[in-house]
Amino acid sequence: MIRIGSVIAEFEADFLAQFRRRLSFDQPQALKAIKDCRSPASPMMQVHCSDCAHHLVPHSCGHRLCPHCQHHESQQWLERQMQRLVPADYFLLTFTLPAEWRGLAAAHADVVFDFLMRCAWETVHRFSQNDRQLQGTPGAIAVLHTHSRRLDFHPHVHLVVPAAAVDEAKQRWRRKRRGKNGTYLFNEKAMAKVFRAKMLAAIEAAGIPLPARYPREWVAHCQSVGSGEKALIYLGRYLYRGVIREEDILACENGRVSFRYRNAETGKSEKRSLTGAEFLWLILQHVLPKERPAMLCPCCGAVMAIVRTRIRSPSLTVVAAPPLVAVAV
Repeated sequence: MIRIGSVIAEFEADFLAQFRRRLSFDQPQALKAIKDCRSPASPMMQVHCSDCAHHLVPHSCGHRLCPHCQHHESQQWLERQMQRLVPADYFLLTFTLPAEWRGLAAAHADVVFDFLMRCAWETVHRFSQNDRQLQGTPGAIAVLHTHSRRLDFHPHVHLVVPAAAVDEAKQRWRRKRRGKNGTYLFNEKAMAKVFRAKMLAAIEAAGIPLPARYPREWVAHCQSVGSGEKALIYLGRYLYRGVIREEDILACENGRVSFRYRNAETGKSEKRSLTGAEFLWLILQHVLPKERPAMLCPCCGAVMAIVRTRIRSPSLTVVAAPPLVAVAV
């Protein structure tokens, strides 16, 4: 097995020479974290052996793109979601940004990814409210994906949604009835139209210039997934493993890296080969921006920037920290 840390160590110089100007603030940090993961260069953790003495062992980096750090977190996440399943038929909904929007998404990732999640959920919520059998608020487990199986930049969001809803006003729980062909949830083309309209409105309100051309018809999928367990296992498989499994890195030689992936259309395994620098860029495209709530001035409401920390002075005005806000990623 070829470790991704060794690929970074071999091609980091070439990668930085070629892509340094395109990197965001978070991407070099991700590169260093994964390269140093569980190596002598990483921070040390002191452990105690009951039979001999204390030892120092290197920390794992814990970065979400690191392929050998996240198995435990993935299993814990899956167990938590399994406990939240309700007695209803489940559907896997997918909302995808068109190819013409990928440059905009890469340039404004923190804003566009947030809108992508929000608009997908608002679309599902609207359809559930208007559905004759549901007429209520649905539940959903949403996961953002930024890559295709070939690891190309391909932002889309998956939502695992039960065919059920809660009418809070009447305190009623409603499920959709099964017909001859099973349970039907929502029309894909209608959802795509609403999702497109919401994304356009959100981007325009944010003052971000839209691409010169983009399709009038967008893509949304609605697939029946039974009780929901298989859909959660599918999402959990990708949620914490990083972008690529190290078992799928086939070769790192002669200045190139080869890896395998499964073709979504044929179901067959295929191989892709890139230069080492291009391979690292393919991975780092999927580093998510670290979002945090803005700190607002208590006097005028403007956004404040942190200049220095750990300053002790009674002459400074003490400002209470803003409340924590949960952000879906």
